[in-house]
Amino acid sequence: MDRALLSEFLENYSLKYNREEFIENDPIQIPHQFSAKEDIEIAGFLSASIAWGQRPVIIRNANKLMELMDYAPADFVRNCTYADLQVFNSFKHRTFQAVDIQFFIRSLQNIYHNHAGLEKVFEKNFEIDAKTALISFNRLFNSIPHLNRSEKHVSNPAKNSAAKRLNMFLRWMIRKDKNGVDFGIWGNIPPSKLMLPLDVHTGRIGRGLGILNRTQNDWKAVEEITESLRAFDKLDPVKYDFALFGFGVNEKNSE
Repeated sequence: MDRALLSEFLENYSLKYNREEFIENDPIQIPHQFSAKEDIEIAGFLSASIAWGQRPVIIRNANKLMELMDYAPADFVRNCTYADLQVFNSFKHRTFQAVDIQFFIRSLQNIYHNHAGLEKVFEKNFEIDAKTALISFNRLFNSIPHLNRSEKHVSNPAKNSAAKRLNMFLRWMIRKDKNGVDFGIWGNIPPSKLMLPLDVHTGRIGRGLGILNRTQNDWKAVEEITESLRAFDKLDPVKYDFALFGFGVNEKNSE
């Protein structure tokens, strides 16, 4: 596909799927239930953290997490005790189990009590680049006592992980446009520094379009495809996630 046709494809399908109707079938609907900044951040982070598998199951289980926190995620994170964490004893999303969500809540509590919250944690290291920010976040998140099994649920580009769920969460928090899907509530990190939330769908479509050559869906592939997308919009390359993911999921299903 030549550059003009590729640009038209990316722009048209971004517009097609970057709209409010997209929200009702996507995990981003969970943080859209809230209006306060910290509620949005925490609901978004937890929803993105379990965003693998079938979307209806992800949405159901993310809603269950909000229910267990009495639909007040920021208040719960800031004020919960060890006894309060037992409310998650029966929670499970695939391999993400009670011990993992309990660790996640404790780590978030540390971040909000001692490090000024998720935005500040990411903002400081995004001054370098997204990879540095994600590696530093992984180190901080895992700095409190935890079982080794829980570490697999916090991606680390230092280990060449694509970090799809974290990159998706960052897209939600940082991108802002008139379409009302992404929140754009972190105003000090430029969308130009975001990296594509690469998964099986965006990778497959990216390779089909010729903007990704690497065969593995890893961090090197994230760097390659994001750099390709910057050639079409250097200020907001990750808006094309809507085109690649939307086409990959919806157009294939309509064939």
